[in-house]
Amino acid sequence: MGLFFIFVGYKISLNLNFLKMKYKIITIILLAILLQTNAVYVSAQILNSTDNKELGTKRNATYNLEEIKVRWKKAALENCTGVPCVTTTPTTPSSGACPTSTITDIDGNIYNTVSIGTQCWTKENLRTTKYTDGTAIPLNSTGTAPLGTSGENWSSNATGERTVYQHSSGNLTDYGYLYNWFAVKGISISGSNKNICPTGWHVATDAEWTVLTTYLGGVSVAGGKMKAISSLWAAGSNGGATDESGFSALPGGKRSDSNGLFNEGVQYGYFWSSTENPSQSTTGFYRYVWYNNTAVDRSSGNKKSGYAVRCIKTQFVP
Repeated sequence: MGLFFIFVGYKISLNLNFLKMKYKIITIILLAILLQTNAVYVSAQILNSTDNKELGTKRNATYNLEEIKVRWKKAALENCTGVPCVTTTPTTPSSGACPTSTITDIDGNIYNTVSIGTQCWTKENLRTTKYTDGTAIPLNSTGTAPLGTSGENWSSNATGERTVYQHSSGNLTDYGYLYNWFAVKGISISGSNKNICPTGWHVATDAEWTVLTTYLGGVSVAGGKMKAISSLWAAGSNGGATDESGFSALPGGKRSDSNGLFNEGVQYGYFWSSTENPSQSTTGFYRYVWYNNTAVDRSSGNKKSGYAVRCIKTQFVP
């Protein structure tokens, strides 16, 4: 009888071990099938994404690699994991729409804004006397207006300066300050890399100016679309001015780098870019429009020249 129970117990043990092994095998098979299915799914997503890029069709799948990257980056920013923490997300103009209709500089001057294509610009020339960190931009009032030759030292400095066309307060009201390129780049006697535009804005690069003129139909016609319809332009002519872009360019003239002369007021409007000319390091690129033409031209001028400044919204790139 004892041998019988031992035999029965041994059979039961064998059966239990067999069942355990059977369940293990089934579990392993199911897991392999699951992993393979997921791998095929992901591979299908990648192939589908690749095929659609080639065929130009719209894919209806839930996720692709780019979406995964964006979601990871968003989660990383929110959780401050391995990246700098942020408390707010910068505002991005949607389809070129400006986030606000006005902006204010550090002096309290208010500027209207305008959406042009994918860009957001100020509609008036800059009038600030300080960089955004509060550092003063020196006013150069030397020279006898309008020639500006007596006691002239406008051309002697390689740091940021501002001046008023012919030292007339009325010109400041109409056209803003003329700044040298060192002010555009924030080069001060107390340091560099300062921002002359309000926070979240900057002086447009040469490439950003090209985006503007291209959007407006090219350099031969963009000037007319940028010029304000105003009596401040030379009497009797303001060739092709429509201001359909809303940029509202005015003829603020310039101040010469060589002798400090003020010239071409009421005829020309000059605007700095923040881009240095790579083939001539003493110059920077600028754009100008004039009273009897629809064009807008690109050139490079000595960094000590005095031109107007416009600001463009700094867009957030994720």
